[in-house]
Amino acid sequence: MPHKPSPPSNHRTFSLLLLFFLFSAANAATVAAERQQRFKEAPKFYNSPNCPVLSNEIDLSNSTCSNDNDGDGFSVVHVAMTLDTAYLRGSMAAILSVLQHSSCPENIRFHFVASSVADRESLRSTLFGSFPYLKFQIYPFNDAAVAGLISTSIRAALDCPLNYARNYLADTLPACVRRVVYLDSDLVLVDDIAKLASTTLHDGVVLAAPEYCNANFKSYFTPTFWANPSLSLTFAGRRACYFNTGVMVMDLERWRVGAYTEKIVDWMELQKRIRIYELGSLPPFLLVFAGKIAPVDHRWNQHGLGGDNFRGRCRDLHPGPVSLLHWSGKGKPWARLDANRPCPLDALWAPYDLLRTSFVLES
Repeated sequence: MPHKPSPPSNHRTFSLLLLFFLFSAANAATVAAERQQRFKEAPKFYNSPNCPVLSNEIDLSNSTCSNDNDGDGFSVVHVAMTLDTAYLRGSMAAILSVLQHSSCPENIRFHFVASSVADRESLRSTLFGSFPYLKFQIYPFNDAAVAGLISTSIRAALDCPLNYARNYLADTLPACVRRVVYLDSDLVLVDDIAKLASTTLHDGVVLAAPEYCNANFKSYFTPTFWANPSLSLTFAGRRACYFNTGVMVMDLERWRVGAYTEKIVDWMELQKRIRIYELGSLPPFLLVFAGKIAPVDHRWNQHGLGGDNFRGRCRDLHPGPVSLLHWSGKGKPWARLDANRPCPLDALWAPYDLLRTSFVLES
């Protein structure tokens, strides 16, 4: 009669389980470390000789403010962006492009808004790893505060609560930050951001952005909206044009005085009762600001390079000079490059990609 092997002892089983646990933990730690180190370190960029020398600099952990008004303009350029793991690769490229093309990169202060505590710590580590000299602060954003105001739109990515963080910048950033350039994560600059930041805002105007008056403005709102005079008359007396909220110069001081966050929220609350628009966070901005903004040259937002929100087809640049390329729309350059199906203009994004593994053009 053949001898049957005896079952493993409890001690042996425990040892095997312990080894498996230790291996899994070590592997998880390795993966986490690799994820933190997956971006290259960017070079340090220095101010040109004619840059203003900042005085009364305050510690970055203490509101990120300095003596930023030199009488003739703004010595410090404040840049605000949202930050999350899904778009981190795009954000890193955007940051690099801002610094690389700035004549005074050491005078730029970045303000990042992120959601969860865990994300914020991981993102902070990643930023320090690639930009050891970057002057920045990360601020918490409470997703729950806006989640109940979001209506479903034509693309799920547009419904992310962090997309609405730009509505709350005046409350999120320190009161000493008076003017900020807001940038989306799917763009790169090829010009000095100080030129955009110095846009003139006359007569109490709160924000500036490139306007597109040839776009079909009516399509951003539902027939219900246009059929209701009490709603459609919102635009009476205004030359309301479409503008893209991914690139804006915002006067936060005037925003706070005018309580513009509350005005945007009012429209979002109405949307929950009566569906008056379809496209994410853009229409409330149009309702409050369209026809009341300072126009900016189109070179500062060559948008739509990601294609439409359904198919993400390739698009060409608009006619004219280019200072900023914006892959708004469904298709993102890093995803198309990874899939080996890039659009021609994605080659203009690739040099700013800090990911270690692919599509990084080494110097």
